[in-house]
Amino acid sequence: MEFTASANLPGNVYPDVSLPFAPASSSDLRGAPVQPGFRVAFVVTRSDSFGGSSVHIRDLARVLMQAGHEVMVFIGGEGPVTEAYREAGVPYVALRHLIRKISPLTDVRGILELRGALRKFKPDLVSTHTSKAGFLGRLAAWSLGIPAVYTPHCWSFTDGFPGARVYLWAERLARPFGRRIIMVSEAERCEGIKGRVGSPGHLVTVHNGMPDVPERFRAHPELSPVRLMMVGRFEKQKDHLTLFRALAQLKDLPWTLDNIGDGPLRPQVEAAVHELGLGGRINLHGYQRDVVERMSQSQVFVLISNWEGFSRSIIEAMRAGLPVIASAVGGNAEAVEDGRTGFIVQRADVDGLAQRLRALIDDPALRGKFGAAGRRRYEENFTFNQMARKTVEVWESAVGRKISIQPRVSAGAPVYALRAA
Repeated sequence: MEFTASANLPGNVYPDVSLPFAPASSSDLRGAPVQPGFRVAFVVTRSDSFGGSSVHIRDLARVLMQAGHEVMVFIGGEGPVTEAYREAGVPYVALRHLIRKISPLTDVRGILELRGALRKFKPDLVSTHTSKAGFLGRLAAWSLGIPAVYTPHCWSFTDGFPGARVYLWAERLARPFGRRIIMVSEAERCEGIKGRVGSPGHLVTVHNGMPDVPERFRAHPELSPVRLMMVGRFEKQKDHLTLFRALAQLKDLPWTLDNIGDGPLRPQVEAAVHELGLGGRINLHGYQRDVVERMSQSQVFVLISNWEGFSRSIIEAMRAGLPVIASAVGGNAEAVEDGRTGFIVQRADVDGLAQRLRALIDDPALRGKFGAAGRRRYEENFTFNQMARKTVEVWESAVGRKISIQPRVSAGAPVYALRAA
């Protein structure tokens, strides 16, 4: 392993975004002593796609480092995620056998590899993310006597998820190996209780939160013609076809759609755009790093999905002041207030979606009203500070000690990144 220095602490996915974290007050600490030098190991499988769990880990890691704690991300392989972590100064170790796909022999090797890496790092807490890493990470941590907390981000046994029954039994089997499970939505928590993967006291809801952006990245939803925007990979989770079929009913209105994301189903998506005669109106931009800037140039945000946990892209859209139309899956209705900050539509409801799109495209004043209400909702409920404090409180309950997250270094100070040789 080697050390490399990086002074670029803020990641460039969010331009000009730092993570100023308000110092903890005495009331936050409730009179208990704070012990410095906390060590957290994050475990996640996927390095090939920079999604919500990757951003979540990166931002929490940066705040912990600013507070003087030690962090290490143990991740499966190298890819866009590890590249972003290097740029953000977040230390990581790439593991060969920590893969996303279920493979019994490789998974045994993955547990042994991860166990050896954790023994060397000696963390006070293991924070595991997504289902496969949650299973292997909790088991490896338990074998070493290290407390573990699991954040699935979205249950893999939810309706419509491939192999849901296998994941459900895996979640039940792994339950005794972790101290707490953090749900990103109350809907997900209820689903976990119903699926018997944890008791009500074991499952804790902490909604996702996002750092703010400079005011120049605020949108102007009242402008016309309308630019619609969706952020979502071309995978089974996202339902681009329902969105495109709804838009095909609105060819009489002035609009364009920008889709950010790539994925294995792109050929099918491209074929659908052509068959529906929307080639001049739907732009498939692939993976882009300037999502914040693109949102500021849009008027309506759309997220049409088959399943979700608690979408970070919806929070980004409300942060920008955009009205949101989203499918009634997962925790989307906990973020979007139907009829106040946007609209919630039933899954796969082409006609209902078309009606809601028409209402917003036709009415600039309504777009402005919903966008302003969404921005207020972000400020009141979904800031990064709120999410980080609640997450650390769950960690504290798991390890039985206080964890200070008051910054000890400036945002521009160099941070050393540890990489696998």
